[in-house]
Amino acid sequence: MVTVSEIARNKIVELRQKDGLAADYAIRVAVQGGGCSGLMYDLQFDAAQQPTDHVVEDKGIKILVDRKSLLYLAGTELDFSDGLNGKGFQFKNPNASRTCGCGESFAV
Repeated sequence: MVTVSEIARNKIVELRQKDGLAADYAIRVAVQGGGCSGLMYDLQFDAAQQPTDHVVEDKGIKILVDRKSLLYLAGTELDFSDGLNGKGFQFKNPNASRTCGCGESFAV
């Protein structure tokens, strides 16, 4: 299961409103090959749920994860930081054996 922190939830709602998207738009979280550690996170709004998607709702946010990505993301929390050490969404992934310095790619 993928969860969102309260801070990430608030940022998702803010961005969805800023982009003029309806409240039924979900967040699609996926894993793709690439980055300096081998795998990269992909995060985007999506209104189209696929038949093979794993769907979860946390704090009022609908989260879509494809089957393959779910293997890498189980137990992950999506967080958001806007501090001096970096700004943006962060993935707290217990499955990652290492991450790159920018936090956008990982290995298992």
